Amino acid sequence: MSEYTTYISNLTEAESPLIQEMENFAEENRIPIMDRNGIDTFVGLLRIQQPKFILEIGSAIGYSAIRMVSSIKEVSIVTIERDKERYESAVEYIERSGYNDRITIIEGDALLMDEDLIPARQYDALFIDAAKGQYKRFFEKYSKHVAPGGVIYCDNMFMHGAVLIPDEELPKRNRTMIRNLKEFTTWIMGHPQYETSLLPVGDGILIAVKKRD
Repeated sequence: MSEYTTYISNLTEAESPLIQEMENFAEENRIPIMDRNGIDTFVGLLRIQQPKFILEIGSAIGYSAIRMVSSIKEVSIVTIERDKERYESAVEYIERSGYNDRITIIEGDALLMDEDLIPARQYDALFIDAAKGQYKRFFEKYSKHVAPGGVIYCDNMFMHGAVLIPDEELPKRNRTMIRNLKEFTTWIMGHPQYETSLLPVGDGILIAVKKRD
């Protein structure tokens, strides 16, 4: 944690006991959730946007979904998780949070599942935080559900610095994933239908605003 991050952290209010419990659970079980700096920035962006409906790809244990609904009074979230154990943990945490009336969680592989399972509406925001090597496929499948003027957010765009390492120096098991992530970044940064920015916050947050016709 940098000195600036520590300084900012000391200025913010302590999170609820449930959020702290989830952060500890994720750390102890090596479950990837957004770090505090990244989620605080992300939630801040959502407060500016004020979306009514968010579609999330990658629930994990429900941490980001709970943080979003607790910060934006009128937002409702549909979130998808393919890992059964994480899905079950997310269901429990969402119920304990008291936000189960505003968070709909679906168990399934977002790349394989029937899109009819998703409530039919235009979403104001799409948050992609799942398999990093599949970001382009997630984007292509679900971006059509985002309303014109809506925003698509993607986390972990830096993969803890791995995108800066030449392919030949990466572990072989990670090369395809990192190559796909970098290709997706180049593709979306130049996409004519989106205004895209990449923020050096947390592990890198990409923001793509869908242009209006």
